[in-house]
Amino acid sequence: MSIDGGYRTYAGDDVVTGEGVSVEVPVASVVSRVAARLIDLLITFALAVGGVFVVGMLVGSMSDAVGQAAVIVLLVGVTVILPVLFEVLTKGRSPGKYALGLCVVRDDGGPITVRHSVIRHLVGFVEFYLLQGAPAVVAAVVHPRAKRLGDMAAGTYAMSLRHKLQVTAPPEAPPALEHWVRGTDLGPMPASLSIGVRQFLTRTGGLTPQARAHLGHDLAAQVLRHVSPPPPAGIHPEWVLRAVLAERRRRDLDRLGAESDRARRLLPPDPLG
Repeated sequence: MSIDGGYRTYAGDDVVTGEGVSVEVPVASVVSRVAARLIDLLITFALAVGGVFVVGMLVGSMSDAVGQAAVIVLLVGVTVILPVLFEVLTKGRSPGKYALGLCVVRDDGGPITVRHSVIRHLVGFVEFYLLQGAPAVVAAVVHPRAKRLGDMAAGTYAMSLRHKLQVTAPPEAPPALEHWVRGTDLGPMPASLSIGVRQFLTRTGGLTPQARAHLGHDLAAQVLRHVSPPPPAGIHPEWVLRAVLAERRRRDLDRLGAESDRARRLLPPDPLG
């Protein structure tokens, strides 16, 4: 969460689970991504050299046009087709990413598909082979998730599998507001607002008093648009935010528990046990 000349953005690498718990996703660093790419490029170079040697032996007696076509097919195969197949079959991991403990996933955290991988590698061909990787490095340094241009186009990013996910403890409702918040109607809240509120509550110690007060009042005003009736007058905005998030999580847990109990009562036993 940041303030820049009065313009507020609520950004981060958090994912909010169905239980209302914020999970900080371990995004791969630029250094680890560069190292993984160098390993992949060395393997690609070795395959290309070996393939050109084999193609030269097979089509040596044929025309130059046939030889050039074979070389083009070979280069496309080792720079795009093989990496796409490998990445899809391994659910987002190349040899370099295996070595560095990285994995490419969608922006929502799910596994990539053929479409995502094809877009990444087609853009990557321009980034790495035509422009020597400069755009990829610059984009990764600037982007908060260390995305290169191919990731931006495909809607993916690289995460580190060697760091555990950090789960932020959910807030607790202030006792003075429990009676109010239990009787409120809580409407759907945008995920970006939920993330912004949770980040604010967990990082208030690093904000200046002015920024903390300003953001607290602004976030409370946005949250209360989805809450009815409003809280009692004179309540501190941070208390309101804690109470609303805690109540949303409690209701989510109750709903999930009720759905699980209903499924156990209505559905027959799983034959696979």
